[in-house]
Amino acid sequence: MNAAKTSENSAMDLMNDQQAKREVERAQANREELTLAIAQVIRHDGTIEPLKGLHLKRSSSPTESCHGVSVPAFCAIAQGSKEVLLGSDRYQYDPMRYLLATAELPVVSQILEASKEKPYLSLRLDLDPVLVGSVMVEAGYPLSQSRANVKAIDVSPLDANLLDAVVRLVRLLDSPAEAHVLAPLIKREIIYRLLMGEQGNRLRLIAVLAGYTHYIARAVDRLRKDFNQPIKIESIARDLGMSVSGFHHHFKSVTAMSPLQFQKQLRLQEARRLMLGQNLDATSAAYRVGYEDASHFNREYKRLFGAPPMRDVERLREAARETASSI
Repeated sequence: MNAAKTSENSAMDLMNDQQAKREVERAQANREELTLAIAQVIRHDGTIEPLKGLHLKRSSSPTESCHGVSVPAFCAIAQGSKEVLLGSDRYQYDPMRYLLATAELPVVSQILEASKEKPYLSLRLDLDPVLVGSVMVEAGYPLSQSRANVKAIDVSPLDANLLDAVVRLVRLLDSPAEAHVLAPLIKREIIYRLLMGEQGNRLRLIAVLAGYTHYIARAVDRLRKDFNQPIKIESIARDLGMSVSGFHHHFKSVTAMSPLQFQKQLRLQEARRLMLGQNLDATSAAYRVGYEDASHFNREYKRLFGAPPMRDVERLREAARETASSI
């Protein structure tokens, strides 16, 4: 009897090992197909949007830190690696891991691994909260009443089923007629697998506007619209029905920044855009975004971007000229 049981266990172990091996081989084949597909669609460095809400990126070299604003999106890498900073929190991902962002927040990103022989290749799928909610309802996903705090960005392992759906979505780029019908279905599948995965709670709380995340999203929207006005924490907290200390705590738990730090980054990024895009001098840009003291602006700008305003802008222009000449 014991011998028979041992034999049965050994057979089960062998079947499990074989299944695990097939999963690994399937995932590797999908990663290779995804790399080839993106490389064929986007042959030069840059970013394109071949399907609405689907963005592909290629870079033949690592990049310096780039300041920007995240959007609610699922991000995956076919080749290379990238790092994203949200406040003091650092997130690194690669072909084995995906990044999920659920709010518009000022972030710093940097491509870490890329070369001409093996360029950085990635995709970003924008997430519509209404679509996420629709998938939740269709799947019978429970509505949580949890009021737990949820960070707006995190990284998780990219499992085989989620990767498979991503590959099938990119595969549709070769068949526009099929993409019109099938892309929306595969997008729903990706959202479903995200909801059922490690970060499902994060996506769910954003989608159903549960917990304090909804209130912080409203505060973020207000700060983004009024970034050049003096910040009034008491007024924002009162409008949200929260205490000042509670608002500070929950805002930082979601954004990894205090409201003041958040506003500061928005102001400095807008000033940088004005100097680059409208050729404003540093003093004019400082006043435009709400600074009253130009020297204070210069100090904070250098602290964030690593160089004084005009030197930083000239460095960016020079980098853009070099990139243009190399294409």
